[in-house]
Amino acid sequence: MRKDIKASVEKRLSRIEGQVRGLSKMVGEDRYCIDIVTQISAVRAALRRVEEEILKDHVAHCVEHAISSGNKTDQREKIAELMAVISRAER
Repeated sequence: MRKDIKASVEKRLSRIEGQVRGLSKMVGEDRYCIDIVTQISAVRAALRRVEEEILKDHVAHCVEHAISSGNKTDQREKIAELMAVISRAER
């Protein structure tokens, strides 16, 4: 992972960690259910953005390298890997 992407991802994950701690506090304080669910949706959206950022970096480097290498086996593996992770993410 490129250094700038890694730093961005770490910053986002740290923010998400704080959001999750906030969720735990909301539950402990018996906050209104809809408010908690709204915050859960925000955490899920933030995680999706992190996932997208990591996947973009993966495609820009690992998959691109496999394609430019000319190694058909490596190309097939990287594409299959990418398709599998996209398929899992849709569930």
